Amino acid sequence: MAAPGATFRRLLLLSRSLPSRPVAAAAAAVRPYGVRASDTGELVTHTGQVNKNFAIDLIAEQPVSEVESRVISCDGGGGALGHPKVYINLDKDTKTGTCGYCGLQFKQKHH
Repeated sequence: MAAPGATFRRLLLLSRSLPSRPVAAAAAAVRPYGVRASDTGELVTHTGQVNKNFAIDLIAEQPVSEVESRVISCDGGGGALGHPKVYINLDKDTKTGTCGYCGLQFKQKHH
């Protein structure tokens, strides 16, 4: 068990002898994530793309689909571009089921 302790001490001494990096350089290397405004006021994502259409807003614009059955399945549509198939239970009268993958909403049509 003495070998791990000796290795740790050597690494500790080695790290103390290395020149430290200035804090300002470390802070400059940090890349901001999320959405920020550019100098011109445009919204820019962390990849540098300008996009005003966020997915959550686009999904909210989709109308609630009314279905006949009590249990429905959602695979996102689009074949291979979709998502794994999930089953959504629509038992309650007022319940709107939401797909956990794509956010589409479903409601049971009562006759």
